[in-house]
Amino acid sequence: MFENILFFISSFLVLGGATMVVLSKNLMHACIFLLFTLFGVAGLYLTLGADFLAAAQLVVYAGGVVILMLFGIMLTGGTENKENRFGIEKIPGMGSVKTYIVAGVSILFIATVVLKIIANYMRHYQQTDLPEYMTTVERIGHSLLTDHILAFEISSILLLGALIGAAMIARPRKS
Repeated sequence: MFENILFFISSFLVLGGATMVVLSKNLMHACIFLLFTLFGVAGLYLTLGADFLAAAQLVVYAGGVVILMLFGIMLTGGTENKENRFGIEKIPGMGSVKTYIVAGVSILFIATVVLKIIANYMRHYQQTDLPEYMTTVERIGHSLLTDHILAFEISSILLLGALIGAAMIARPRKS
């Protein structure tokens, strides 16, 4: 019962947040709606039993990327509304009627193909019992520190190099 409620709340957050990101005219509001979308994706990971991915989603994307975007928007003044000489807000055009018609027909075609594939798959579906819930953190940690230790160490050195490079670029120049 809890998984169903979590799934519906998470799916509502993902669909509603993504829709509002697309429809929002204010860049700050779009960034906040993106945060809701990423929280919903973390909830969907939890319903799948991937608790490590849910935690990584919250820490990396919701905690890092969105905050970085908010700082970038605030520092560059990205929320400024531009007005023309008549006092009307200028919104850049995103396409013509022709592009919207082509996009709509493409979406209908792709949706039809995907629904046909899903219908064919679901025709032969047999419901079985779910396996016992197991945490993924221990298995991922054990795998990273035994079988994939070389890749883990190489990625840590690469991230250290990126951090040092970012510090060198952001450092004030000596005159």
